[in-house]
Amino acid sequence: MVISARGHTDVGRKREINEDSYLVDEDLRLFVVADGMGGHAGGGTASRIAVQTIQERLKKARETDPAPFSGGAGLEESPLCEVLRGAVESACLSIFEAAQGDPSLAGMGTTVTALLFAGSNAFVAHVGDSRCYLVRAANIYQVSEDHSLVNEQIKAGAITPDEARSSRFKNIITRSVGFEADVAVDMMGFEAEPGDRMVLCCDGLSNLVDDQEILDVVGKDPPDEAARALVDLANDRGGDDNITVIVVHAS
Repeated sequence: MVISARGHTDVGRKREINEDSYLVDEDLRLFVVADGMGGHAGGGTASRIAVQTIQERLKKARETDPAPFSGGAGLEESPLCEVLRGAVESACLSIFEAAQGDPSLAGMGTTVTALLFAGSNAFVAHVGDSRCYLVRAANIYQVSEDHSLVNEQIKAGAITPDEARSSRFKNIITRSVGFEADVAVDMMGFEAEPGDRMVLCCDGLSNLVDDQEILDVVGKDPPDEAARALVDLANDRGGDDNITVIVVHAS
């Protein structure tokens, strides 16, 4: 299966610095979005450490044992789910330790949504409220579940999804990478099919652009144009946060 991807990030219209980081590594077939938080310096530092650590750990794992990365094993038998989980856990500890050594970085953390392909196997590691979507045929599915206060309120029936978009609590997440030494990482897996499109994005996009609009854009545009069009759409609606998008095509 051929995997191609492009990413785009923008500071938005309201923020002075971009605390997001992302990775498009087509050779490793690894794609990551990280939305940092924790002060003027901390957020960007946390997201960069996360992306770099995950990439380094996956490269080292492939050098040590390249066979699983070829995708020969079935989805459930592949060890890559645990390899990817371990990479995110390592990123968490690295961020936490960096914060302990520098008071200006105290309390920093980041979301992480990472997508790894091995053959047709797709593995997703997720912490926070950045998202992974799967677009298949004329449908869009949110693969990840937001670790956020408003999502907990939605599940409890306290607010509607529309109310969540305008909630003053919409930026409060309930789980992050690096705020503590350990983190629980959600892991998902699916069999990719030719024609599938995957979207990784931070909440700077998903708070302003709904699922149907994402489907409409990625369904007709190639990855680079789609990523830029989605960022432009969020900016047109106010761009109240940093905006980062990766669009992945499988063929």
